[in-house]
Amino acid sequence: MSQKVVVIFSGGMDSFTVLNLAVKQGLEAFALSFDYGQRHKKELDYAARACQALNVKHKIVDISAINQLIGGSSLTSDIEVAEGHYEEGSMKSTVVPNRNMILLSMAVGYAVSIDAKKVYYGAHSGDHAIYPDCRPEFVHKMNDVCAIANYAAIEIVTPYLEVSKTAILTAGLEMGLDYKQTWTCYNGREKACGKCGACQERLAAFTDNGLNDPLEYE
Repeated sequence: MSQKVVVIFSGGMDSFTVLNLAVKQGLEAFALSFDYGQRHKKELDYAARACQALNVKHKIVDISAINQLIGGSSLTSDIEVAEGHYEEGSMKSTVVPNRNMILLSMAVGYAVSIDAKKVYYGAHSGDHAIYPDCRPEFVHKMNDVCAIANYAAIEIVTPYLEVSKTAILTAGLEMGLDYKQTWTCYNGREKACGKCGACQERLAAFTDNGLNDPLEYE
């Protein structure tokens, strides 16, 4: 029997690569997506389609009521999404308070309930400066906690923690992945805006790999 793992899957490039990596490693992946009231809820549609194509078990969990407690982010509140490069000054408004700790806690609970031993998520080095819950020290501390929080120890796995989005895209292209199946833009409109920090970083990754992004932009 293959080993069960839970993969936190937003529908974006990074988690798409992580999910495919787990599948290609022969693991039995259980993809877990969250509706936390994000402006770019469109990513969940991409997540569902990608899981269907991979024949991966997938749950989308509605936790949008949590916004009563964790407002103040441009991703979840009526605050305009900043435009410009992926830098602290413009991107700090996109931080959702305690998001990854909350999502990881639920993913770990799910892992325990299905007898999975690991939870994968797509933190990478490009997020370190902006998002505290994507930094190595956070991942290491969460691993310490998840080793003792239940009778069964759960490991938090971040395959791309120390590499850039460009390197993640390179790895995915080497696996033959189609990134038209992913959504990155923080504005959930019909086409990607091309102006928010998430779009800018995505476009830069494709440029660095000498390719054009297959997504349509406004």
